[in-house]
Amino acid sequence: MIRSPIARTGTLKPARTRKCAVKGCANRFQPRNISHKVCGADCAAVHAAAERKRLDAKQTRERKQKVKTRSEHIADVQVAFNALVRYRDRDQHCISCPTHLPTLADQPGGGFDCGHYRSRGSAPHLRFDLRNAHGQCKKCNRYRAGNAADYRIGLIARIGLAAVEALECDQAGGNWTIPELLAMKADFRAQLAKMKKETA
Repeated sequence: MIRSPIARTGTLKPARTRKCAVKGCANRFQPRNISHKVCGADCAAVHAAAERKRLDAKQTRERKQKVKTRSEHIADVQVAFNALVRYRDRDQHCISCPTHLPTLADQPGGGFDCGHYRSRGSAPHLRFDLRNAHGQCKKCNRYRAGNAADYRIGLIARIGLAAVEALECDQAGGNWTIPELLAMKADFRAQLAKMKKETA
């Protein structure tokens, strides 16, 4: 025979309470059902307004996403890719000079750049290739036109001559569709989140 909580202990368990979902309200209440999230009428009005605002913002984002051009999607992917490369190389030296990148961390604009060996202009199909992008000080990347000769020396030391020569000969790809770009952005963000979690 299955006994009720009263039969087993002789007392009723205290009713479960939930914290009000409205930010700034510290009240706890006994929910009527699983969807009951606020403690009273005043908080219900505040919560409903916040939900409307959240849904409106979500719909606006979705509308903007639908009308984005391919170029705008490429720019979005570039932001995610650059962030991944900068985090990956945050403890390295500049790929093309002896500057230790962590010493630049406090400088404006992220401290150092995601520098490409084969530039995005001359090899746009390699703009999202992790072999082709490394942490680079702003001086080399912006004021020395990428410092290509020293970049190549640093790149050989980091990934090997065979990989560099394969990169120099690579002419394939780059004709990404918008769904592919969205998938790439999500993948780069996921890789970055994983790196941060592993190094936390």
